[in-house]
Amino acid sequence: MTCVLAIDIGGTKLAAALVDEAGSILRSATRPTPRSDVMSALAALIKEVMDDGPPPQAVGIGCAGPVDLAAGTVSPVNMPSWRGFPLRREVRELTGLPTVLAGDAQCFALGEHWLGAGRDCASLLGVVVSTGIGGGLVIDGVPLLGPTGNAGHVGHMSIDPYGERCECGGRGCVERYSSGPNMTRWALENGWTPGTASSTTSTGSSPTGTGTATGTGIGTGSGTDSGGASLAPHGTPEKADARALAQDAAAGDPIAVAAFERGARALAGMIASTAAAVEINAVVIGGGVSAAGKVLFEPLEQALDDVSGLPFVKAVQVRQSTLGVRASLAGAAHLAWHPPPTS
Repeated sequence: MTCVLAIDIGGTKLAAALVDEAGSILRSATRPTPRSDVMSALAALIKEVMDDGPPPQAVGIGCAGPVDLAAGTVSPVNMPSWRGFPLRREVRELTGLPTVLAGDAQCFALGEHWLGAGRDCASLLGVVVSTGIGGGLVIDGVPLLGPTGNAGHVGHMSIDPYGERCECGGRGCVERYSSGPNMTRWALENGWTPGTASSTTSTGSSPTGTGTATGTGIGTGSGTDSGGASLAPHGTPEKADARALAQDAAAGDPIAVAAFERGARALAGMIASTAAAVEINAVVIGGGVSAAGKVLFEPLEQALDDVSGLPFVKAVQVRQSTLGVRASLAGAAHLAWHPPPTS
């Protein structure tokens, strides 16, 4: 049986899988990302997945960025031990296989286009709304990577040139308004107290973890981020984070609701601008904050309708991820099967 090795590298988790041409996972494993010596942990993970399995033909890697495709290096913000790390060369030497590298958010978009919520779309924008905001573009079925591999980095698109200063050094970046920590920060600054409006039982289910069973497809329905209104487990949250904020917004807390509306409007401005520039058919949104469901998606659709003018921009559909945490792994596998000409 022919397959490829797909690898997904993030600040909290390393994942690898053998994936066939239809997107079915033959073997998979995950490990926490260590604070140092990440390559040793990744090498052990690769060995675990490849031992006694069918030999892969190529390797696809989705890694947190920034990335430099020309050099094959990565400098993930949340992995300080990797700065300019030659990831593509290291994996190629370790496996002896052709190796393709892209950003994890770009792999998210490609995975959703291949097997998830964007399967019927010629062109789409994938957006990961979490601790930060990542993005990737698939145009006419092909990932748009850009000269350095950072195309689609929509989290740092400015939607307000007079807005707040972002951690990246820019001003008015979407991430400053719409990421989980920044929505939480704004809510706290405006008087929100976690749990004051969420004494009722949670109505939604929390996102399930990684770890797809051997032999299941990446595109199967289980294990995705849920569309429920709450990110928190049953009970009143005590921690001031995006999970608690989502639960309070679902319960009607006015400040929590306003925080999500503010974040959604910034996302809408970014989506409308991207659609006007590259004419996408759909936007697929994933990441932990997307599990807030209608708390996020209802104000987002309303804001997008308000800020969009041109008919082809208004026609863009907003969809929730169906692959959840598996989308980047799916995209990495697709890259290995169909490497872009520049790789």
